[in-house]
Amino acid sequence: MYLYHFGLSELPFTLTPNTNFFLGVTPHNEALAVLMTALKTGEGFIKVIGEVGTGKTLLCRKLLNEIPEHFVTAYIPNPYLNPDELRRAVALELGVKQAQRMNSQLLTQRIQSRLLELHGQGRSVVLILDEAQALPDESLEALRLFTNLETETRKLLQVVLFAQPELDTRLNENNFRQLHQRITFSYTLRAMNETEVNHYIQHRMQVAGYKGASLFSKSLCKKITKASQGIPRLVNILCHKMLMLSYGQGHYQMSVQQLKVAIKDTESINRSSSHFFRFSMILSFILCVSVLLVAGFSYYGWDMKL
Repeated sequence: MYLYHFGLSELPFTLTPNTNFFLGVTPHNEALAVLMTALKTGEGFIKVIGEVGTGKTLLCRKLLNEIPEHFVTAYIPNPYLNPDELRRAVALELGVKQAQRMNSQLLTQRIQSRLLELHGQGRSVVLILDEAQALPDESLEALRLFTNLETETRKLLQVVLFAQPELDTRLNENNFRQLHQRITFSYTLRAMNETEVNHYIQHRMQVAGYKGASLFSKSLCKKITKASQGIPRLVNILCHKMLMLSYGQGHYQMSVQQLKVAIKDTESINRSSSHFFRFSMILSFILCVSVLLVAGFSYYGWDMKL
């Protein structure tokens, strides 16, 4: 593709959550700090909420890579599982043998025995679920019951939930109030600002092996921020398409025109832009009418207290 053209060793803006490209922008650094602090307390649920494309999965992978050695992790990337499937998935992650052949009651006993065994070895167990908003209601309740497993001094299992905002909506429902009360730490990921987007783009280019002068100017990064709303995934999509266009044109510098083409070719941004455009037109119309009315009051001396 464009690797040789720009002197790159790998693609800088893929959508795969590669921790080699992790950049500690403020929201991700803060979220990671909250997670590490919460895990040290040894209690309850921990929740990280973020809109689609804000980097939850990358943050999840970063946590898995950097979690202290005394932790045993059970990672479930796709939690759209019923309670029985969830129990079996947890059991397999914890190394419970023949988990697929046991009935639910025996499986729960074996999970508890395994947790006690690990606790006796001085290990802490954390269950990490990505895309947790996909958990069925019954599985959310099963997850709460997991955290009832404890000794006199600490929980045998901690749970970290990475999820979209839909999970918060569900947890605010009355039937989930017990689970909601057990969430001891929570963090909401925000989008990046223009300074962070600029740093993010330059960082990914450097990690990918680029050594020349910046291809994306600050003013262009500002426009990319506006178009993407600071969402990392959308930044990646736009930058990747711009590099492809530049390569196809034989250019070595990114341009506003290339950004416009990339935006036009990206359906999710196009939809948001069209909605924003319609909103802007309506707002402009209202402002114009207001200005004309005020002018009329002033010119004709209409009584504004009618």
